[in-house]
Order: sequence, then structure tokens, then C-alpha cells
Amino acid sequence: MRMRATVAAVSGALALSALAVPAAQAGDRAVPVLDKPTAAEVFGTGARAPFAASRAVVTEPVISKVVVNGGKDIVVGTTAAKKITVSVTASHPSGISDGYVDLWHGSNPETDIDGWVVANEDAATCTNSSATTATCRLTITIVPGEDLYKNALAGTWHVTAGALARDESSFAWNDYQAKARIQRLSKVTVNATPEPVRKGKTLTVTGKLSRANWETGTYKGYSAQAVKLQFRKKNSSTYTTVKTIKSNSTGVLKTTVKASVDGYWRYSFAGTSTTPAVTAAGDYVDVK
Repeated sequence: MRMRATVAAVSGALALSALAVPAAQAGDRAVPVLDKPTAAEVFGTGARAPFAASRAVVTEPVISKVVVNGGKDIVVGTTAAKKITVSVTASHPSGISDGYVDLWHGSNPETDIDGWVVANEDAATCTNSSATTATCRLTITIVPGEDLYKNALAGTWHVTAGALARDESSFAWNDYQAKARIQRLSKVTVNATPEPVRKGKTLTVTGKLSRANWETGTYKGYSAQAVKLQFRKKNSSTYTTVKTIKSNSTGVLKTTVKASVDGYWRYSFAGTSTTPAVTAAGDYVDVK
């Protein structure tokens, strides 16, 4: 695709320019409006746009499926780039020669985009399942602190999908083809004390729930979140929930329980739309 390398370069430049906006201005204008390409720019002017006047004689490709990251949420930490696979399945009487997928965040692809990630490749790798249908695959690399330059980008993104007919008579294009979620990687710790502890005595279980802060490149406590304290007996394989507590203003978790038998204690967080579920490894306590 002739435009794709240019699109990627422009996207990166705009993301970097957004980082240069002073903090005092960030709340007013977090990023300049991103200029997404049109289908003609991506597939080239040789492809006939499916305008109303030509609908009677031009058959557009039909997009039947789009898959982003294997259908799973995209979880991104503080420093490591996240590379995902995306695909678009489409059909046309002449077959499909190319496909396109990008992800964008905002309310309108022409006037309100504050986040945008595009394919790494100039052209998709398309595999035919029949003479008329193909699945075209691409990869997208998402960089925290650059593509994800503000925490408000966590949550639901729109998925644009496009497909080009093999005879280049027409293309399909939809900026609202699907949705995907990009989340801030979460962590949770646990520590039960004292170890060992006498039976019937008080056990204090502490920990911390935190998540990636894309603006600082660090992990910050996730406050006011419901977290389950769970216990597993020494010779059991099943955890049961003992109680549910909330993280404090800095993400700290702390509660007390009575020690009864040997076993493992852990904290488990169910996740939110912006943050994935996470569970700590069990901390073993010997009860005397």
C-alpha cells in the first residue's frame, strides 16, 4: 500500500508533537487533530471509489470479519512496545488483493482523533480461502509514552478496516468496522505476616494494586478498587474468597484475619475497562 509508510511516519511525528505540549495546555488540547488517510490514499487512486453514481455497475468488497490481537484486549505496560496481529476477511467476485486495519481513539475520524496506531507493513499478506474470499494479515506496534502518550487513551478504540478488490474495480472502507480495548498493565502484590503464626492469632495481609502510567513511564497505585483476599489450604488446589477490601488512595491493600491452618494467601483484582484483571502469587503461611 503506497500510503502506509507515510501514514506511519506522520502518526509517529504527531504523537511526538503531542508530547511536546506543555502540561498546562494538555487538559485543553491534548493532541493536534490527526489526519487519517482516505481509502483512495491507502489503496491508490487506481481503485474506483464506490460512489453512489457507480453503485449500479461496481460491486464493492464485503468485509465479513476483523480480528484484533486474537480477539483479546491489548495490554500495554510502561516501556515495552506491544506488537499485535490484525486481520480482515473480505470477499469480492474477482477476489481480494489487499487489506487494511488501523486503530483510532476519539469520536470522529475526520475531526476528533487523539490516538491512532497503524500497520507496520506497506501491504497485507492475504491468504485465499476461496476464489472470492481472502483473509489479509498485518501487524501493529504500539509504544507506551509515544502512541499511548496519555492515560486517558486506555479503554475502547475504534477499528478501521478496508479491502481492495483483486481487479481494483472497487474497495470497501469502514472507520467503525469494530472496536478493541487497549488497557494499562496491572500488578498486585501480597505479604502475610507474621510467618510463622500461632493458631488463632491475627494475621496481617498487605499488598499493593498498581497499573502502568503511560505519562510517567512508571507504575502508580490504583485507588478505590475492590480487591478480593483469597485463601488456599496447604493440600488444596482451590482458592476461596475470604473478604473483599478496597485499595486506598495510593493503591495499598491491608486487612487482618485469624490464622487457622497452613496455607496460601493472595489478592485478586477482577479488572476494569481500562485495566486488566490480575492475581498475586500465593504467600504461604505456616500456622503453629
